[in-house]
Amino acid sequence: MVKILIFFTKFAVAMKTGSVILKILMPLVLGAGILYWMYRGEDWQTIWHVMTDEMDWTWMLLSFPFGILAQMFRGWRWRQTLEPVGEKPRSSVSIHSIFVSYASSLVVPRVGEFTRCGILNRYDGVSFPKALGTVVTERAIDSLLVMGITALVLLLEMSTFGMFFRKTGTNLQSILNGFSWAGYLVVAICGVAILILLHFLLRKLSIYNKVRATLSGIWQGVISLKDVRNIPLFTFFTLGIWVSYFLHYYLTFFCFDFTADLGLGCALVTFIVGSIAVIVPTPNGAGPWHFAVKTMLILYGVADEKALYFVLIVHTVQTMLVVLLGIYAWLALNFTSIIEERGERREERD
Repeated sequence: MVKILIFFTKFAVAMKTGSVILKILMPLVLGAGILYWMYRGEDWQTIWHVMTDEMDWTWMLLSFPFGILAQMFRGWRWRQTLEPVGEKPRSSVSIHSIFVSYASSLVVPRVGEFTRCGILNRYDGVSFPKALGTVVTERAIDSLLVMGITALVLLLEMSTFGMFFRKTGTNLQSILNGFSWAGYLVVAICGVAILILLHFLLRKLSIYNKVRATLSGIWQGVISLKDVRNIPLFTFFTLGIWVSYFLHYYLTFFCFDFTADLGLGCALVTFIVGSIAVIVPTPNGAGPWHFAVKTMLILYGVADEKALYFVLIVHTVQTMLVVLLGIYAWLALNFTSIIEERGERREERD
């Protein structure tokens, strides 16, 4: 009997370990698979030639401060959302935690949210549950802002999507004209039936409760904003985050002659599409971001091969910036910790 219990205990541990490994490996495999599919057969010497001889690195360097500033704004805003729950971490620790969180998410997607909460807990004694709760508020605000910008961009750039239908030979009007009133009624009834069926199916699945809990958490996060002391400053930080992210991306258009003249509309569309694509859990959106942005660039007239060069170079360089910021922040936090420990020892001696 004891041997049987030991066997099942080991089996359960192995299954749990396998599940964790799977969660780590799957995003990596997914991202690598998409990248391989996109860049198979590409001439890497040509890509290197574009980077060294055809690319204007001045604009790339000019984009770096905005990438850094976006993360700093996020750190300052997070510190502000922690004040209503009685936590006051140092600004430097908050910012460094954001730097480290982005870098750690390159290894394990989405782990950064827990990493930054752990850093605040370790270095400034911030309650981990409270810190994690405020992350919900941040994500809720960012999601609402992105949805609003997406709706606005879609309205402003509707002609681009019309061009897509024309190029692919798809005419939405002709499809709609092919339906009679009876056809519309049947489609509507089928649609309602499918929604009802999905509703009952989801109620039977654990994911339904998870989704409902997530939506409830988002709503609670939004409501908690009423306790933020300085709403105008919070709004400034929020807008600053996304304006900086956009400029960090948009300035890279001027690095290449084939994207320099595409205009602000193209930059907004590809930025939004890329922001949505990174929801797919791969390291820094690698793979889905490449595919989404490349596809939209092609709609704006960029050659397939050149669009591939753009997304590969821009994403790689910006990812390296994230890595460097993460290393810097990790060193800074450890250095600060050493200095503080020495100071405490001196006080004890005195």
